[in-house]
Amino acid sequence: MQQPPPYACAPPGPGGPPPPAAMVSKVDLTISCEGLKDLDVFSKSDPICVVYSLEGNRRREIGRTERISDSLNPKFQKQITVDYRFEEVQKLGFYVFDIDDGNNDINKADFLGKCDCNLGQIVSAGNFKQPLSHDGRNFGSIAIQAQEQGGIQKSIKMTLRGVKLDKKDFFGKSDPFLEFHRQLLDGSYALAHRTEVIKNTLNPKWKPMKINTRRLCDNNPDTVIKVQCHDWDSDGTHDLIGEFYTTLAEFEQIRPGKTFEVENPKKKGKRGYRNSGEIVVEQISVEREYTFLEYIQGGCLLNFVVGIDFTGSNGDPRDPSSLHYLGGSSPNQYTQAITAVGNVIQDYDSDQMYPAFGFGARLPPTWQVSHQFSLNGNPQDPNCQGIPGILGAYHQCINSVQLYGPTNASPIIGNVAKMAREALHQQQAKDYYILLLITDGILTDMDQTIHMIIEASELPMSIIIIGVGNADFDDMERLDGDDEVLSIGTRKAKRDIVQFVPFRDFKNVPPQKLASAVLEELPDQLASYYNALRFSPIHETHP
Repeated sequence: MQQPPPYACAPPGPGGPPPPAAMVSKVDLTISCEGLKDLDVFSKSDPICVVYSLEGNRRREIGRTERISDSLNPKFQKQITVDYRFEEVQKLGFYVFDIDDGNNDINKADFLGKCDCNLGQIVSAGNFKQPLSHDGRNFGSIAIQAQEQGGIQKSIKMTLRGVKLDKKDFFGKSDPFLEFHRQLLDGSYALAHRTEVIKNTLNPKWKPMKINTRRLCDNNPDTVIKVQCHDWDSDGTHDLIGEFYTTLAEFEQIRPGKTFEVENPKKKGKRGYRNSGEIVVEQISVEREYTFLEYIQGGCLLNFVVGIDFTGSNGDPRDPSSLHYLGGSSPNQYTQAITAVGNVIQDYDSDQMYPAFGFGARLPPTWQVSHQFSLNGNPQDPNCQGIPGILGAYHQCINSVQLYGPTNASPIIGNVAKMAREALHQQQAKDYYILLLITDGILTDMDQTIHMIIEASELPMSIIIIGVGNADFDDMERLDGDDEVLSIGTRKAKRDIVQFVPFRDFKNVPPQKLASAVLEELPDQLASYYNALRFSPIHETHP
């Protein structure tokens, strides 16, 4: 029997399964052009569009459309499929040629024009349209539409329990957990979901679970799904209790009370063997679930907000050892963090206006400490134009304030939470807020910050915290709820909205790695938030 892939981290234990890995979406690009230059004497041009991935100074061809004869306004039928990763800046080049060679040899073709852009710009625009340029002049235009593959996505919500499972432990009963595997094209199986472990019982009841159908079966109703029940062992040598097979089509027809017999392949066929227990469906529902791209293409905007630590522990900005020093041969860590994250998010905000704040400095002329001030010096309008505008305001601000303290982040988080609460009142998936908080040390107001994050977990917002410098950030890891739900006293966060990373872990790698690390969870945070509220995209791209 085909074995499942190895565990991505430690084997599951009583604390529950590891989180699933991020998935890459495949996107189909449909291309058309208008007003192309006519280079043929006795007829019109015969255009073809070649799509490249632009990586530094290198071009790598992804695909090309068909050639259309005698057309200055071609609508290409062949789509170009690309892998979409939100957390990366994916630069693409669309090069249009006039092909007269029957072999579609672009080396012998006339160049009509090109458009360089980011994939994020295309998917967020709906219908992306830009001029085609050649030698500094525009010759016609290109339009690109993006459609996510995979069809309509759903989620299965269900509660399962086991009945009279086989006893596997010598001194106890069994410690059962379930694994759901999807069948691949080659007949092998890949792990899609794993439950928590229920200790020392032959009649377990697992917590209510939610499984995304794209992950479970790529939304194919007929893909075989193998469900295995294992007995957990601390050394990772989990014993198979038994298994059963089903499909999404069957799940959609199941009603509460449905029973699956669990069979062990090694015992099946033996005399007197019936089964190794049963799995009973106590509750089940299959619901429409929208993807991150469906929300973005449906009109949801990502609103980027920046908060910068201006406390004295950063060091005198005039000193080259300061974290705010601006005179070095390379940008300081604050500048690098803002640029890396901002370059990704800017493709999803149409007006490119970003509120930017500082905290922990004394401000002129009264030199009173402020825990939230506008970087651009305008308290009524803290917006900066684009990422260059944020950096310009930051560079100007660092020379006009006095670094002081303490390191209080809760006021800025509370301010962004107020913006997000106003967005929630719209009762639409329209505005989602992303706060980038950059700090050089442990927060002085940690308890207040935790309370504010717990409050914000009910709102359309996520928080990225990047720790710069060499401080001990162990306490900051508590804010990142990957391992356990953030809580204080009796209050618990509704969901994990914080991603924390120390900048020093990314000092010697390309800045894209930092952006990927802090942004990879954001698409699921946004989609799961709006799906939980049953908010559909403002403009649906699927029926």
